[in-house]
Amino acid sequence: MGSALGPTTPAPGEPPVALGGAVPASVSTTSLDAPTPDAAGLISPAVSGLPHDLWGNGQMLSIATALTAEKAEQIPALRQLFLTILLAEAEAPVDAEGKGTLLLVRIDKLLALGALEQASALIAASGTMTPDLFRRDFDVALLTGRESRACEAMVTAPNLAPTFAARVFCLARSGDWNAAALTLRTGQTLGLIGTVEDTLLSRFLDPDLYEGEPVPRPPAPVTPLFWKMYEGIGEPLPTASLPIAFAHAELGPHSGWKPQIEAAERLTRAGVVAPNVLLGLYTEREAAASGGVWDRVTAFAAFDAAMQSGDAAAVATHLPRAWEAMAEAELEVPFAALFSHDLLNMGLEGDAGTIAFRVGLLSPQYQTVALNRKAQDATEAFLIAIATGAVQGVPAPDTLGRAILPAFLSPQPSDDAKRLLDENRLGEALLLAIESVGRGVQGDLTGVTQGLSLLRAVRLEDVARRTALELMLLERRG
Repeated sequence: MGSALGPTTPAPGEPPVALGGAVPASVSTTSLDAPTPDAAGLISPAVSGLPHDLWGNGQMLSIATALTAEKAEQIPALRQLFLTILLAEAEAPVDAEGKGTLLLVRIDKLLALGALEQASALIAASGTMTPDLFRRDFDVALLTGRESRACEAMVTAPNLAPTFAARVFCLARSGDWNAAALTLRTGQTLGLIGTVEDTLLSRFLDPDLYEGEPVPRPPAPVTPLFWKMYEGIGEPLPTASLPIAFAHAELGPHSGWKPQIEAAERLTRAGVVAPNVLLGLYTEREAAASGGVWDRVTAFAAFDAAMQSGDAAAVATHLPRAWEAMAEAELEVPFAALFSHDLLNMGLEGDAGTIAFRVGLLSPQYQTVALNRKAQDATEAFLIAIATGAVQGVPAPDTLGRAILPAFLSPQPSDDAKRLLDENRLGEALLLAIESVGRGVQGDLTGVTQGLSLLRAVRLEDVARRTALELMLLERRG
């Protein structure tokens, strides 16, 4: 099937646009006054802290290669930096030619990361709707339950239809079954609808004809349209083994509570939905069983109830288990975003106070938290030093700390990073910093020093401090 992402564009989670065909191989020029969709963004320089000339003298091929190669970073602060880069308003690369190639690369990366709402908003911000952009917006609509809106747009502008199968699907969704059947037959005759599509669409249009027959095996890869058609014939495919973008399809009320929670955990962990989504699901009702996700629900709900009561003793009782449960699911930073502010005012002591301190260090208020804490051991002294920037004379407590400390004493970016900065290619230098720290998480601690040094050299102090704190506090090593 040509997915809704188009014949050269894979489903979410697969490699984005093939660079060999999408990115220009030679440098060319365009009028500086000509509007270009590549400059579109959702976050202004005043908010992002990134300059308008983020890409500077960088070339399209090099930038696109760096963006598509970047993996989903395990460290939340760097993951958010990467999302900010993808969403930032910035001048187009010098050889952009106004074609929107970098815009498509950014959107494809957002889809691969599960950032569907952000991808759709970026498409809207581009101020245009080409067939390539509509393919991606159509996929987002299918996975977020807004297919009716997308189908209406397709009916209004048939030239935007990504595939014949999408056209058949939308005609059926609008209730025009005769037109849908006719379009399906036309597609069959012209060879524009594949065997699997044909089988699914035929079932979708007239399920009674196939009653009692086995459901066709899911194709590989599963596209959003395939997923929606399986759902339409009453055989929805589980999303746990599919690319993260498909998790959005489980958030609606049609899914069971457990799949909703698991999808929300996956998306919250990726930093693409607000922690309040998970808060609402965890506290919706009492856990139906025990083990796995249900243990997290029980621990979280008990802690949330204690917080709502304002009873410090109850909070101290339930915080350790809730924190342990969040750590098991790698949801410590979203937990901190939800509760750190209120925990600060509880005056917790002992083990609960230690946990509350660490929760606070993972929040935007990390500096205030550090200033109000008297270090209990060498590790806390080092964490406070990083959070406040007062590292002189404070020893590192372990090997990782010894990789972090030089970046805050005397930053020394790598030679490659210095070269990119000298060539006015800040965006690519930041991507290199993210990649370098990622190597460090896997064991190359030199990458930690170099990546943090680069962040500090370009005055992204808050990102550098939060990254260092998360490296120390989160179990993301290897």
